[in-house]
Amino acid sequence: MMTRRLVLQSFKKLHRTRMKVFEGDERALLAARIKINEEFRKNKNVQNENSIKAMIAFGEDIERELRTQVIQAREIKPGVYEARITDDTVKLDNIPFNDHAILEDGTEAPRPCCQDKTK
Repeated sequence: MMTRRLVLQSFKKLHRTRMKVFEGDERALLAARIKINEEFRKNKNVQNENSIKAMIAFGEDIERELRTQVIQAREIKPGVYEARITDDTVKLDNIPFNDHAILEDGTEAPRPCCQDKTK
């Protein structure tokens, strides 16, 4: 029964996070609700304790990712967007790009781009 409680806690926490992250965006709220319910319904017959624990951990990772990494932006006038950033949103230092930075190997040439390899 302990596992069942953890599954329900994970389910409820994902839905609470969904409500907070996508507040005011009915389309995103509905899509997230459908996806969460679909995933839990799809796995409702799983019996293996280790598999269930792994899925609970995955749900916790998803919840954390939604809460800390997803931000919503809406266009308030043409070309101007307003982002909704919460206290949970991870904010990193923004370091300006420097074209003349010295690379780790001592060269000043631009580094190859990962997309160059696909050509």
